[in-house]
Amino acid sequence: MTESWATFGADLHLDLSAGRGLRAGLTEALREAARSGRLAAGTRLPSSRTLAADLGIARNTVAEAYAELVAEGWLTARQGSGTRVAERARPRRAAAAAPVRRPARKGPSYSLVPGFPDLGAFPRTAWLSAARRALTDAPNEAFGYGLDGRGRIELRQALAGYLARARGVYADPERIVLCAGFLHGLTLLAGVLRARRVREVAVEGYGLDFHRNLLVRAGLRTRPLGVDGEGARTGELTAAAGAVLLTPAHQFPTGAALTPARRAAAVDWARTTGGLILEDDYDGEYRYDRQPVGALQGLDPDRVVYLGTASKSLAPGLRMGWMVVPPGLLDEVLAAKGPTDWASSTLEQLTLAEFITSGAYDRHVRGMRLRYRRRRDELVAAVAGRVGVSGIAAGLHAVLDLPAGTERSVLQSAAWQDLALHGLSAFRHPEAGLAPRDALVVGYGTPSDSAWSPTLAALMATLP
Repeated sequence: MTESWATFGADLHLDLSAGRGLRAGLTEALREAARSGRLAAGTRLPSSRTLAADLGIARNTVAEAYAELVAEGWLTARQGSGTRVAERARPRRAAAAAPVRRPARKGPSYSLVPGFPDLGAFPRTAWLSAARRALTDAPNEAFGYGLDGRGRIELRQALAGYLARARGVYADPERIVLCAGFLHGLTLLAGVLRARRVREVAVEGYGLDFHRNLLVRAGLRTRPLGVDGEGARTGELTAAAGAVLLTPAHQFPTGAALTPARRAAAVDWARTTGGLILEDDYDGEYRYDRQPVGALQGLDPDRVVYLGTASKSLAPGLRMGWMVVPPGLLDEVLAAKGPTDWASSTLEQLTLAEFITSGAYDRHVRGMRLRYRRRRDELVAAVAGRVGVSGIAAGLHAVLDLPAGTERSVLQSAAWQDLALHGLSAFRHPEAGLAPRDALVVGYGTPSDSAWSPTLAALMATLP
């Protein structure tokens, strides 16, 4: 049977010069590929038999071209190693003409930037085991384009059970829409709100500017709500807003939990005006002094869109998020997302489904809860007597209250310590009528275990 070129080893693209002999053209094409760096040093070339079959020329022609380039020093040929592109020394330049090389800019030596988990704690071994099981059990159709815009049913079913059990969410798998993280979900919802002719979305007076900016780019105005020790002042909501974006379990960044009275006020507003509540449950599993407060969505699943992700519990690099959508909103969200599930990998969805159903997700969250609680306790003990700590014992960050007028100087001191640190003022809505408050938002989840102690020492050196 005639062997096809498609059955051979590594592919190699060569542009043979027209009008030259086969061997000369092949030799020059290989020489130029090595000289220009298109073929990096150490690249293994196809065998002479394979390349001859690919190009439709005689094997001897390829062997002779290889031999000539080996003699010139462009290639190397060793028994058992094959033919490879040779390492070549760069030509020396005169000292006066040598360019000045500046060291590559590194990030800060220490970081307490909020919003990140300990990336070094990602459960690689358990995730790999789940991935193997998921890959083994995956049906053939799972490797297609994904024709259900909601995402894989396996993950939606796993999430429905977990969210109901752990977060008190009324989660029908048919109403769960998978997305590539919170920003993707918020983008879809912003488009739906704009199509519904909503003009204004209420947001918390302290929050992430890129969430607000996303809404503004969608053509929506953001109106800030006051924030205090009881969370967002939901009693300030008016009929002018068609939706409100809240972080009820753990307000970001002030760290307050939305009180029952204010939760009820938000739900009453939604029922009265027909508005929607967008609930960002970004780190709801991490409560250290008591059982986590259930999701706001449980009070009225028809008026609340619940948004969650794996970014804080596992890693943001997974790009895995989910929305539990009210029945009356589902068709519009799916229309905004499109008919195919293009946003996140099917295999990652199946792996996360297996990770949850096997119990590995619960074990990981419980382990990280203990780790982050220890860090928070160490932070609170270290700063005692110097600055106050506000907010509930939860999540991956704490707020350190500073003496009035000192936030800027403390941040400057942090820069001298090569410590990345954010002040509370960076999260303030530009239109928020809130009294000035000097504070630090310390992301104690960010450092690795080995970096935690020196990072905490660098923080202590910055405090007044």
